[in-house]
Amino acid sequence: MFDTLTERLTQSLKNVTGSGQLTEDNIKDTLREVRMALLEADVALPVTREFIAKVKEQALGQEVLTQLSPGQAFVKIVHDELTKMMGEANQSLDLAAKPPVVVLLAGLQGAGKTTTAAKLSRYLKERQKKKVMTVSADVYRPAAIKQLETVSNEVGAEFIPSDASEKPIDIVNRAIEQAKIKFADVLIVDTAGRLHVDENMMDEIKALHAAVKPTETLFVVDAMTGQDAANTAKAFNDALPLTGVILTKTDGDARGGAALSVRAITGKPIKFLGMGEKLDALEPFHPERVAQRILGMGDVLSLVEEVERKIDKEKAEKMAKKLQKGGSFNFEDMLMQFEQMNKMGGMMGFLDKLPGMSNAGLQQAIEQAKPEKQVKKMESIIQSMTLKERRNPELMNPSRKKRIAAGCGMDVAEVNKLIKQHAQMAKMMKKFANPSGLGKMMRSLGGMQKQFGGGGGGPLFGNNNPKK
Repeated sequence: MFDTLTERLTQSLKNVTGSGQLTEDNIKDTLREVRMALLEADVALPVTREFIAKVKEQALGQEVLTQLSPGQAFVKIVHDELTKMMGEANQSLDLAAKPPVVVLLAGLQGAGKTTTAAKLSRYLKERQKKKVMTVSADVYRPAAIKQLETVSNEVGAEFIPSDASEKPIDIVNRAIEQAKIKFADVLIVDTAGRLHVDENMMDEIKALHAAVKPTETLFVVDAMTGQDAANTAKAFNDALPLTGVILTKTDGDARGGAALSVRAITGKPIKFLGMGEKLDALEPFHPERVAQRILGMGDVLSLVEEVERKIDKEKAEKMAKKLQKGGSFNFEDMLMQFEQMNKMGGMMGFLDKLPGMSNAGLQQAIEQAKPEKQVKKMESIIQSMTLKERRNPELMNPSRKKRIAAGCGMDVAEVNKLIKQHAQMAKMMKKFANPSGLGKMMRSLGGMQKQFGGGGGGPLFGNNNPKK
Protein backbone atom coordinates (compact mmCIF):
# COMPACT_ATOMS: atom_id res chain seq x y z
CA MET A 1 0.00 0.00 0.00
CA PHE A 2 1.10 3.59 -0.74
CA ASP A 3 4.00 2.43 -2.96
CA THR A 4 3.17 4.91 -5.75
CA LEU A 5 2.52 7.77 -3.34
CA THR A 6 5.70 7.07 -1.37
CA GLU A 7 7.82 7.10 -4.51
CA ARG A 8 6.37 10.41 -5.72
CA LEU A 9 6.43 12.17 -2.34
CA THR A 10 9.98 11.17 -1.41
CA GLN A 11 11.17 12.36 -4.81
CA SER A 12 9.31 15.68 -4.42
CA LEU A 13 10.47 16.33 -0.86
CA LYS A 14 14.07 15.52 -1.73
CA ASN A 15 14.23 18.87 -3.52
CA VAL A 16 13.80 20.83 -0.29
CA THR A 17 15.46 18.44 2.18
CA GLY A 18 18.96 19.46 1.11
CA SER A 19 18.13 23.13 0.68
CA GLY A 20 20.09 25.59 2.80
CA GLN A 21 16.99 27.70 3.11
CA LEU A 22 13.33 27.61 2.20
CA THR A 23 11.90 30.25 -0.08
CA GLU A 24 8.39 30.83 -1.30
CA ASP A 25 9.53 29.70 -4.76
CA ASN A 26 11.01 26.30 -3.82
CA ILE A 27 8.11 25.64 -1.41
CA LYS A 28 5.67 26.47 -4.22
CA ASP A 29 7.41 24.07 -6.63
CA THR A 30 7.54 21.28 -4.05
CA LEU A 31 3.90 21.72 -3.05
CA ARG A 32 2.88 21.51 -6.71
CA GLU A 33 4.64 18.13 -6.87
CA VAL A 34 3.05 17.01 -3.58
CA ARG A 35 -0.37 18.08 -4.87
CA MET A 36 0.07 16.02 -8.05
CA ALA A 37 1.29 13.03 -6.02
CA LEU A 38 -1.84 13.14 -3.84
CA LEU A 39 -4.22 13.52 -6.79
CA GLU A 40 -2.52 10.63 -8.62
CA ALA A 41 -2.98 8.56 -5.44
CA ASP A 42 -6.74 9.25 -5.88
CA VAL A 43 -7.01 11.47 -2.82
CA ALA A 44 -10.21 13.56 -3.03
CA LEU A 45 -9.63 17.04 -4.49
CA PRO A 46 -11.13 18.99 -1.50
CA VAL A 47 -8.92 16.98 0.88
CA THR A 48 -5.83 17.66 -1.25
CA ARG A 49 -6.56 21.40 -1.42
CA GLU A 50 -6.99 21.67 2.35
CA PHE A 51 -3.83 19.66 3.00
CA ILE A 52 -1.69 21.81 0.67
CA ALA A 53 -3.08 25.03 2.18
CA LYS A 54 -2.21 23.93 5.73
CA VAL A 55 1.31 22.80 4.80
CA LYS A 56 1.98 26.04 2.89
CA GLU A 57 0.77 28.20 5.79
CA GLN A 58 3.07 26.48 8.27
CA ALA A 59 6.04 26.19 5.90
CA LEU A 60 6.16 29.94 5.31
CA GLY A 61 6.08 30.69 9.05
CA GLN A 62 9.15 32.23 10.71
CA GLU A 63 9.66 29.19 12.96
CA VAL A 64 10.50 27.06 9.91
CA LEU A 65 12.37 29.61 7.83
CA THR A 66 14.79 30.48 10.65
CA GLN A 67 15.72 26.88 11.53
CA LEU A 68 19.16 25.45 10.74
CA SER A 69 17.59 22.59 8.74
CA PRO A 70 14.47 24.13 7.21
CA GLY A 71 14.17 21.29 4.65
CA GLN A 72 13.83 18.69 7.38
CA ALA A 73 11.39 20.95 9.23
CA PHE A 74 9.30 21.07 6.04
CA VAL A 75 9.21 17.26 5.83
CA LYS A 76 8.09 17.16 9.46
CA ILE A 77 5.21 19.52 8.63
CA VAL A 78 4.13 17.21 5.80
CA HIS A 79 4.37 14.21 8.15
CA ASP A 80 2.33 15.91 10.87
CA GLU A 81 -0.37 17.08 8.46
CA LEU A 82 -0.63 13.59 6.92
CA THR A 83 -1.12 12.23 10.43
CA LYS A 84 -3.82 14.80 11.24
CA MET A 85 -5.57 14.10 7.94
CA MET A 86 -5.86 10.43 8.88
CA GLY A 87 -6.93 11.00 12.47
CA GLU A 88 -3.85 11.58 14.70
CA ALA A 89 -4.10 8.34 16.72
CA ASN A 90 -5.58 4.85 16.55
CA GLN A 91 -9.14 4.64 17.84
CA SER A 92 -9.84 1.18 19.19
CA LEU A 93 -13.20 -0.54 19.50
CA ASP A 94 -15.37 0.35 22.50
CA LEU A 95 -15.28 -2.94 24.39
CA ALA A 96 -16.10 -1.41 27.78
CA ALA A 97 -19.87 -1.52 27.21
CA LYS A 98 -22.06 -4.11 28.92
CA PRO A 99 -21.54 -7.50 27.21
CA PRO A 100 -22.33 -8.69 24.71
CA VAL A 101 -20.86 -5.74 22.82
CA VAL A 102 -22.67 -5.77 19.47
CA VAL A 103 -20.50 -4.90 16.43
CA LEU A 104 -22.54 -4.32 13.26
CA LEU A 105 -20.72 -4.55 9.91
CA ALA A 106 -22.23 -2.63 6.98
CA GLY A 107 -21.02 -2.02 3.44
CA LEU A 108 -21.36 -2.55 -0.28
CA GLN A 109 -21.61 -5.91 -1.99
CA GLY A 110 -18.20 -7.53 -2.45
CA ALA A 111 -16.39 -5.28 0.06
CA GLY A 112 -15.33 -8.30 2.13
CA LYS A 113 -17.66 -8.01 5.16
CA THR A 114 -17.95 -11.75 5.84
CA THR A 115 -14.18 -12.33 5.72
CA THR A 116 -13.68 -9.18 7.82
CA ALA A 117 -16.14 -10.57 10.43
CA ALA A 118 -13.87 -13.62 10.79
CA LYS A 119 -10.68 -11.54 10.85
CA LEU A 120 -12.13 -9.26 13.52
CA SER A 121 -13.22 -12.31 15.53
CA ARG A 122 -9.69 -13.69 15.44
CA TYR A 123 -8.20 -10.30 16.37
CA LEU A 124 -10.51 -9.95 19.39
CA LYS A 125 -9.93 -13.55 20.52
CA GLU A 126 -6.14 -13.55 20.19
CA ARG A 127 -5.19 -9.98 21.09
CA GLN A 128 -8.05 -8.87 23.35
CA LYS A 129 -8.79 -12.32 24.87
CA LYS A 130 -12.53 -11.95 24.22
CA LYS A 131 -15.16 -14.65 23.76
CA VAL A 132 -16.63 -13.88 20.33
CA MET A 133 -19.82 -15.04 18.61
CA THR A 134 -20.89 -14.29 15.03
CA VAL A 135 -24.24 -14.23 13.21
CA SER A 136 -25.27 -13.50 9.62
CA ALA A 137 -28.25 -11.24 8.96
CA ASP A 138 -27.77 -11.57 5.18
CA VAL A 139 -31.05 -13.24 4.18
CA TYR A 140 -30.63 -12.42 0.49
CA ARG A 141 -27.60 -14.57 -0.15
CA PRO A 142 -27.94 -17.97 1.59
CA ALA A 143 -24.33 -18.81 0.71
CA ALA A 144 -23.25 -15.90 2.93
CA ILE A 145 -24.61 -17.67 6.03
CA LYS A 146 -22.65 -20.82 5.22
CA GLN A 147 -19.53 -18.77 4.40
CA LEU A 148 -19.64 -17.02 7.77
CA GLU A 149 -20.09 -20.37 9.52
CA THR A 150 -17.03 -21.77 7.73
CA VAL A 151 -14.70 -18.85 8.46
CA SER A 152 -15.98 -18.51 12.05
CA ASN A 153 -15.07 -22.15 12.68
CA GLU A 154 -11.62 -21.53 11.21
CA VAL A 155 -10.87 -18.75 13.71
CA GLY A 156 -12.55 -20.41 16.70
CA ALA A 157 -15.50 -18.01 17.02
CA GLU A 158 -18.87 -19.48 17.96
CA PHE A 159 -21.33 -19.22 15.07
CA ILE A 160 -25.06 -18.65 15.66
CA PRO A 161 -27.12 -20.25 12.84
CA SER A 162 -29.66 -18.19 10.92
CA ASP A 163 -32.06 -18.85 8.05
CA ALA A 164 -32.97 -16.94 4.90
CA SER A 165 -36.67 -17.18 5.86
CA GLU A 166 -36.11 -15.07 9.02
CA LYS A 167 -36.19 -11.29 9.30
CA PRO A 168 -32.81 -9.64 10.00
CA ILE A 169 -34.08 -7.94 13.18
CA ASP A 170 -35.38 -11.27 14.55
CA ILE A 171 -32.07 -12.98 13.72
CA VAL A 172 -29.98 -10.40 15.57
CA ASN A 173 -32.29 -10.16 18.61
CA ARG A 174 -32.20 -13.95 18.96
CA ALA A 175 -28.40 -13.89 18.58
CA ILE A 176 -28.07 -11.25 21.32
CA GLU A 177 -30.10 -13.45 23.70
CA GLN A 178 -27.91 -16.48 22.90
CA ALA A 179 -24.77 -14.39 23.39
CA LYS A 180 -26.05 -13.34 26.84
CA ILE A 181 -26.83 -16.95 27.82
CA LYS A 182 -23.36 -18.10 26.74
CA PHE A 183 -21.60 -15.10 28.38
CA ALA A 184 -20.03 -13.90 25.11
CA ASP A 185 -18.06 -10.67 25.28
CA VAL A 186 -18.67 -9.63 21.66
CA LEU A 187 -21.31 -10.43 19.02
CA ILE A 188 -20.29 -9.60 15.44
CA VAL A 189 -23.24 -9.11 13.05
CA ASP A 190 -22.59 -9.57 9.33
CA THR A 191 -25.22 -7.79 7.20
CA ALA A 192 -26.23 -7.99 3.54
CA GLY A 193 -24.27 -5.96 1.01
CA ARG A 194 -26.26 -2.99 -0.20
CA LEU A 195 -25.92 0.02 -2.49
CA HIS A 196 -26.34 3.44 -0.88
CA VAL A 197 -28.75 4.34 -3.70
CA ASP A 198 -31.04 1.41 -2.85
CA GLU A 199 -33.59 3.05 -0.54
CA ASN A 200 -35.31 -0.18 0.53
CA MET A 201 -32.06 -1.83 1.57
CA MET A 202 -30.88 1.31 3.36
CA ASP A 203 -34.22 1.55 5.21
CA GLU A 204 -33.77 -2.07 6.29
CA ILE A 205 -30.35 -1.51 7.85
CA LYS A 206 -31.58 1.71 9.50
CA ALA A 207 -34.41 -0.28 11.11
CA LEU A 208 -31.98 -3.03 12.15
CA HIS A 209 -29.63 -0.48 13.72
CA ALA A 210 -32.51 1.21 15.59
CA ALA A 211 -33.77 -2.13 16.90
CA VAL A 212 -30.50 -3.64 18.17
CA LYS A 213 -28.58 -0.43 19.03
CA PRO A 214 -25.05 -1.78 18.34
CA THR A 215 -22.11 -0.37 20.30
CA GLU A 216 -19.99 -0.27 17.14
CA THR A 217 -21.27 0.27 13.59
CA LEU A 218 -18.36 -0.26 11.22
CA PHE A 219 -18.41 0.50 7.52
CA VAL A 220 -16.40 -2.08 5.56
CA VAL A 221 -15.07 -0.73 2.25
CA ASP A 222 -12.68 -1.83 -0.49
CA ALA A 223 -9.58 0.45 -0.42
CA MET A 224 -8.97 -0.15 -4.13
CA THR A 225 -12.00 2.01 -4.99
CA GLY A 226 -9.96 5.08 -3.96
CA GLN A 227 -11.85 8.29 -3.24
CA ASP A 228 -15.11 6.49 -4.14
CA ALA A 229 -14.57 4.59 -0.88
CA ALA A 230 -14.66 7.88 1.03
CA ASN A 231 -17.74 9.12 -0.84
CA THR A 232 -19.59 5.85 -0.23
CA ALA A 233 -18.61 5.94 3.43
CA LYS A 234 -20.08 9.45 3.67
CA ALA A 235 -23.36 8.26 2.10
CA PHE A 236 -23.61 5.42 4.65
CA ASN A 237 -22.66 7.77 7.47
CA ASP A 238 -25.53 10.06 6.49
CA ALA A 239 -27.89 7.09 6.89
CA LEU A 240 -26.28 5.35 9.88
CA PRO A 241 -24.38 6.66 12.91
CA LEU A 242 -21.09 4.99 11.95
CA THR A 243 -18.43 4.65 14.64
CA GLY A 244 -15.60 3.77 12.29
CA VAL A 245 -14.35 2.34 9.00
CA ILE A 246 -12.47 -0.84 8.06
CA LEU A 247 -10.49 -0.62 4.81
CA THR A 248 -10.15 -4.00 3.09
CA LYS A 249 -7.84 -5.21 0.29
CA THR A 250 -5.21 -2.59 1.16
CA ASP A 251 -2.46 -5.01 0.09
CA GLY A 252 -3.67 -4.58 -3.51
CA ASP A 253 -3.90 -0.78 -3.32
CA ALA A 254 -0.67 0.93 -4.38
CA ARG A 255 -2.23 4.42 -4.29
CA GLY A 256 -3.68 4.83 -0.79
CA GLY A 257 -6.25 7.51 -1.70
CA ALA A 258 -8.97 5.89 0.41
CA ALA A 259 -6.90 5.92 3.61
CA LEU A 260 -6.05 9.58 3.11
CA SER A 261 -9.60 10.69 2.22
CA VAL A 262 -11.98 8.68 4.44
CA ARG A 263 -11.37 10.50 7.73
CA ALA A 264 -11.37 13.95 6.16
CA ILE A 265 -14.63 13.38 4.25
CA THR A 266 -16.63 11.38 6.83
CA GLY A 267 -15.14 12.58 10.10
CA LYS A 268 -15.09 8.91 11.15
CA PRO A 269 -11.87 7.11 12.12
CA ILE A 270 -10.34 4.25 10.18
CA LYS A 271 -10.07 1.55 12.85
CA PHE A 272 -8.58 -1.38 10.92
CA LEU A 273 -6.81 -2.28 7.68
CA GLY A 274 -7.37 -5.61 5.94
CA MET A 275 -3.87 -6.51 4.69
CA GLY A 276 -4.48 -9.74 2.75
CA GLU A 277 -6.65 -12.82 2.29
CA LYS A 278 -5.44 -14.74 5.35
CA LEU A 279 -7.71 -14.61 8.39
CA ASP A 280 -4.98 -13.06 10.56
CA ALA A 281 -4.44 -10.23 8.06
CA LEU A 282 -6.18 -7.45 10.00
CA GLU A 283 -4.20 -4.65 11.66
CA PRO A 284 -5.21 -1.63 13.77
CA PHE A 285 -4.85 1.62 11.81
CA HIS A 286 -2.20 3.94 13.30
CA PRO A 287 -2.19 7.28 11.40
CA GLU A 288 1.29 8.33 12.57
CA ARG A 289 2.86 5.03 11.54
CA VAL A 290 1.12 5.13 8.16
CA ALA A 291 2.39 8.71 7.63
CA GLN A 292 5.93 7.48 8.36
CA ARG A 293 5.58 4.69 5.81
CA ILE A 294 4.22 7.09 3.18
CA LEU A 295 7.31 9.27 3.64
CA GLY A 296 9.69 6.31 3.41
CA MET A 297 10.57 6.28 7.12
CA GLY A 298 9.46 2.69 7.69
CA ASP A 299 7.25 1.40 10.50
CA VAL A 300 9.56 -0.05 13.11
CA LEU A 301 6.94 0.02 15.91
CA SER A 302 4.55 -2.19 13.93
CA LEU A 303 7.47 -4.47 13.04
CA VAL A 304 8.43 -4.89 16.71
CA GLU A 305 4.80 -5.62 17.65
CA GLU A 306 4.54 -8.17 14.85
CA VAL A 307 7.76 -9.89 15.93
CA GLU A 308 6.49 -10.01 19.53
CA ARG A 309 3.19 -11.52 18.43
CA LYS A 310 4.20 -13.94 15.68
CA ILE A 311 7.67 -15.20 16.55
CA ASP A 312 7.81 -18.37 18.64
CA LYS A 313 9.77 -17.03 21.62
CA GLU A 314 10.29 -20.45 23.17
CA LYS A 315 11.96 -21.81 20.03
CA ALA A 316 14.02 -18.63 19.56
CA GLU A 317 15.25 -18.65 23.17
CA LYS A 318 16.06 -22.35 22.99
CA MET A 319 18.18 -21.83 19.88
CA ALA A 320 19.91 -18.77 21.39
CA LYS A 321 20.85 -20.71 24.53
CA LYS A 322 22.18 -23.57 22.42
CA LEU A 323 24.40 -21.20 20.42
CA GLN A 324 25.60 -19.40 23.56
CA LYS A 325 26.72 -22.74 24.97
CA GLY A 326 28.76 -23.44 21.84
CA GLY A 327 26.18 -25.53 20.00
CA SER A 328 26.04 -25.47 16.20
CA PHE A 329 23.47 -23.79 13.98
CA ASN A 330 22.17 -26.70 11.88
CA PHE A 331 19.80 -27.11 8.95
CA GLU A 332 16.83 -27.65 11.31
CA ASP A 333 17.55 -24.27 12.90
CA MET A 334 17.78 -22.73 9.44
CA LEU A 335 14.40 -24.19 8.49
CA MET A 336 12.91 -22.79 11.71
CA GLN A 337 14.21 -19.32 10.79
CA PHE A 338 12.49 -19.57 7.40
CA GLU A 339 9.22 -20.60 9.09
CA GLN A 340 9.44 -17.63 11.46
CA MET A 341 10.08 -15.29 8.52
CA ASN A 342 7.03 -16.70 6.68
CA LYS A 343 4.88 -15.87 9.71
CA MET A 344 6.04 -12.27 9.31
CA GLY A 345 4.74 -12.16 5.73
CA GLY A 346 7.97 -13.31 4.13
CA MET A 347 11.10 -11.31 3.38
CA MET A 348 9.22 -8.49 1.62
CA GLY A 349 6.75 -8.16 4.50
CA PHE A 350 9.68 -7.74 6.89
CA LEU A 351 11.75 -5.35 4.76
CA ASP A 352 8.74 -3.20 3.90
CA LYS A 353 8.61 -1.90 7.48
CA LEU A 354 12.31 -1.01 7.73
CA PRO A 355 13.37 2.63 7.26
CA GLY A 356 14.69 3.40 3.78
CA MET A 357 13.31 0.21 2.29
CA SER A 358 10.39 1.87 0.48
CA ASN A 359 12.67 3.25 -2.25
CA ALA A 360 11.36 2.07 -5.64
CA GLY A 361 14.82 1.12 -6.98
CA LEU A 362 15.64 -0.83 -3.85
CA GLN A 363 12.26 -2.60 -3.89
CA GLN A 364 12.83 -3.53 -7.53
CA ALA A 365 16.33 -4.85 -6.80
CA ILE A 366 15.00 -7.03 -3.97
CA GLU A 367 12.04 -8.27 -6.02
CA GLN A 368 14.33 -9.19 -8.93
CA ALA A 369 16.37 -11.32 -6.52
CA LYS A 370 13.10 -13.24 -5.81
CA PRO A 371 13.86 -13.85 -2.11
CA GLU A 372 10.59 -15.73 -1.46
CA LYS A 373 11.28 -18.13 -4.35
CA GLN A 374 14.85 -18.70 -3.12
CA VAL A 375 13.62 -19.44 0.41
CA LYS A 376 11.11 -22.01 -0.91
CA LYS A 377 13.92 -23.70 -2.84
CA MET A 378 16.07 -23.91 0.28
CA GLU A 379 13.15 -25.25 2.33
CA SER A 380 12.60 -28.01 -0.25
CA ILE A 381 16.27 -29.00 -0.12
CA ILE A 382 16.31 -29.18 3.69
CA GLN A 383 13.07 -31.19 3.70
CA SER A 384 14.74 -33.71 1.37
CA MET A 385 17.41 -34.42 3.99
CA THR A 386 17.22 -37.11 6.63
CA LEU A 387 16.80 -35.98 10.25
CA LYS A 388 20.41 -36.94 10.94
CA GLU A 389 21.65 -34.79 8.02
CA ARG A 390 19.58 -31.81 9.15
CA ARG A 391 21.12 -31.96 12.61
CA ASN A 392 24.68 -32.64 11.41
CA PRO A 393 25.69 -30.39 8.47
CA GLU A 394 29.21 -31.79 8.54
CA LEU A 395 27.88 -35.13 7.17
CA MET A 396 27.36 -33.59 3.71
CA ASN A 397 29.42 -35.47 1.12
CA PRO A 398 29.03 -35.83 -2.68
CA SER A 399 26.79 -38.93 -2.54
CA ARG A 400 24.46 -37.37 0.07
CA LYS A 401 24.26 -34.14 -1.95
CA LYS A 402 23.39 -36.10 -5.09
CA ARG A 403 20.61 -38.02 -3.29
CA ILE A 404 19.16 -34.83 -1.70
CA ALA A 405 19.20 -33.02 -5.08
CA ALA A 406 17.35 -35.93 -6.74
CA GLY A 407 14.83 -35.98 -3.86
CA CYS A 408 13.80 -32.34 -4.36
CA GLY A 409 14.20 -32.29 -8.16
CA MET A 410 17.10 -29.84 -8.24
CA ASP A 411 20.75 -29.76 -9.28
CA VAL A 412 23.61 -30.52 -6.89
CA ALA A 413 24.70 -26.89 -7.50
CA GLU A 414 21.55 -25.73 -5.66
CA VAL A 415 22.42 -27.98 -2.71
CA ASN A 416 25.94 -26.53 -2.63
CA LYS A 417 24.47 -23.04 -2.70
CA LEU A 418 22.28 -23.89 0.33
CA ILE A 419 25.29 -25.25 2.22
CA LYS A 420 27.17 -22.01 1.53
CA GLN A 421 24.15 -19.94 2.67
CA HIS A 422 23.92 -22.06 5.80
CA ALA A 423 27.58 -21.44 6.64
CA GLN A 424 27.11 -17.67 6.31
CA MET A 425 23.91 -17.76 8.35
CA ALA A 426 25.53 -19.89 11.06
CA LYS A 427 28.33 -17.34 11.39
CA MET A 428 25.85 -14.49 11.65
CA MET A 429 23.58 -16.29 14.16
CA LYS A 430 26.58 -17.02 16.36
CA LYS A 431 27.22 -13.28 16.64
CA PHE A 432 23.59 -12.47 17.37
CA ALA A 433 23.43 -15.07 20.14
CA ASN A 434 25.71 -12.85 22.29
CA PRO A 435 24.22 -10.08 24.47
CA SER A 436 25.75 -7.50 22.11
CA GLY A 437 24.09 -9.20 19.14
CA LEU A 438 21.32 -6.63 18.77
CA GLY A 439 23.83 -3.83 18.22
CA LYS A 440 25.65 -5.95 15.63
CA MET A 441 22.35 -6.70 13.91
CA MET A 442 21.45 -3.01 13.68
CA ARG A 443 24.88 -2.24 12.23
CA SER A 444 24.35 -5.04 9.71
CA LEU A 445 21.00 -3.57 8.71
CA GLY A 446 22.65 -0.18 8.31
CA GLY A 447 25.32 -1.74 6.13
CA MET A 448 22.69 -3.49 4.05
CA GLN A 449 20.91 -0.18 3.49
CA LYS A 450 24.16 1.49 2.40
CA GLN A 451 24.87 -1.39 0.06
CA PHE A 452 21.58 -0.69 -1.73
CA GLY A 453 21.98 3.09 -1.39
CA GLY A 454 19.27 3.37 1.28
CA GLY A 455 21.08 6.17 3.10
CA GLY A 456 19.24 5.76 6.37
CA GLY A 457 15.52 6.05 5.99
CA GLY A 458 13.44 8.35 3.88
CA PRO A 459 13.76 12.01 2.96
CA LEU A 460 14.65 13.04 6.50
CA PHE A 461 17.95 11.24 6.26
CA GLY A 462 19.37 12.12 2.87
CA ASN A 463 19.79 10.30 -0.41
CA ASN A 464 17.55 7.33 -1.10
CA ASN A 465 18.64 6.53 -4.62
CA PRO A 466 20.04 3.03 -5.17
CA LYS A 467 23.54 2.90 -6.56
CA LYS A 468 23.73 2.33 -10.25
